Amino acid sequence: MSAPIAVIREPLINGGKTYHDITEDICAPTERAPSVPWVIGFIISASFLAFYVFCVLWTIWFGIGTWDLNRTVGWGWDITNFVWWVGIGHAGTLISAILLLFRQKWRTGVNRAAEAMTIFAVMCAGQFPLIHMGRLWLGFFIFPYPNTRGPLWVNFNSPLLWDVFAISTYLTVSLLFWYTGLVPDFATVRDRAKGFRKKVYNVLSFGWTGSAKHWQRWESLSLVLAGLATPLVLSVHTIVSFDFATSVIPGWHTTIFPPYFVAGAIFSGFAMVLTLMLVVRKLFKLQDYITIAHIESMNTVILVTGTIVGVAYLTELFVAWYSGYLPEQWAFYNRVFGPYYWSYIGMMSCNVLSPQLFWSRKMRRNITVTFFMSIFINIGMWFERFVIIATTLARDYLPSSWSYYTPTWVEIGIFAGTLGLFFTLFLVFCRVAPVIAIAEVKSILKTAGDQYTGPNAKHHHHAHDEHKTAAH
Repeated sequence: MSAPIAVIREPLINGGKTYHDITEDICAPTERAPSVPWVIGFIISASFLAFYVFCVLWTIWFGIGTWDLNRTVGWGWDITNFVWWVGIGHAGTLISAILLLFRQKWRTGVNRAAEAMTIFAVMCAGQFPLIHMGRLWLGFFIFPYPNTRGPLWVNFNSPLLWDVFAISTYLTVSLLFWYTGLVPDFATVRDRAKGFRKKVYNVLSFGWTGSAKHWQRWESLSLVLAGLATPLVLSVHTIVSFDFATSVIPGWHTTIFPPYFVAGAIFSGFAMVLTLMLVVRKLFKLQDYITIAHIESMNTVILVTGTIVGVAYLTELFVAWYSGYLPEQWAFYNRVFGPYYWSYIGMMSCNVLSPQLFWSRKMRRNITVTFFMSIFINIGMWFERFVIIATTLARDYLPSSWSYYTPTWVEIGIFAGTLGLFFTLFLVFCRVAPVIAIAEVKSILKTAGDQYTGPNAKHHHHAHDEHKTAAH
């Protein structure tokens, strides 16, 4: 009598779902009336968005003097929030592109929301440099095009101009990748819709019929876009780090910034994806598609990138000590023991110490712990950007010009308003489009069944065979 065979791998779809079940479950949020929690969340987000519009108009009318920037701290919450939002936008491309190229099936439960999150986060990030100009109507000067402006021609040696190219390219490729994945699912919703709604989704799906040629071209385009997007994961935040690394300011002029910023971006991006997906999972009853296995895999990435970020922090301290360069040593001494010591403690606690909980498999699979940890990590990553900018600038070479920066209500309102913009867009997205990629989840249904070789194998294989010829 042979011993029972154990489960080889945890399934990515629970509940013995059929193709029809998947379509019903994932399309349901776009078809039924909005729930009370969704309405409450939308009202709160839209309120913050309205306050954001007010604060931006206030800034334009009265000028940048409404912020607490001064001759010492020329960058404050605006650039801090810009770098923070760009970092959050990194996880979408990583989950979509790199994990697609490496054939990681667990990405299918979260890739759609992560891609949408990328678009919305980059939209929030791009507004801060424009508002920081003070005169939004002069924003077109950052784009090079034939003209007679003479000395006002853009400076290609400036990292700030590199940001323009990097982020606009990143947004374009991410938007194409996101929408390409949505086309088959828009067609699925179209085939279930009626009247005007059917016409709208027909336009959105570009006349998708689900033919073999359509699928072939769709898969080819997805791979091409994934190949284009993969270098962007490394390049975008590398270029953002050049805003600091190419300067001569102690604490910024270091070669570790590019990999350190990239690791931190993936770290914060995955944390934000977890925050959103845990809420979506509960709100739309998608526990069978966003499983504990997905959460554990993402927590593993957070643990790895968080450890890299921790090593980068310690490397900065070591290099400052080993260099023997007094201004560099003073910059890091000031970070730890200066007037902004509380932000450094928050950064180290949230980014280095707290993720170590995920060495425990039990903690990686605990939903409550994961939810609060994802919030702590993004708070810590915001502190990191604040430490790099405000702490470094507030204490420069001349003690006579030292100052202390605190944000005004306008700066706080603009940041809170971008959170409102982000969540408003995400909530609308959840109502308009399937929040999980239907076609990609169906493509792994057989794989999910084949992962079982134990007592439940018969049930899962039957669930697959029942609708193996069903249309998307």
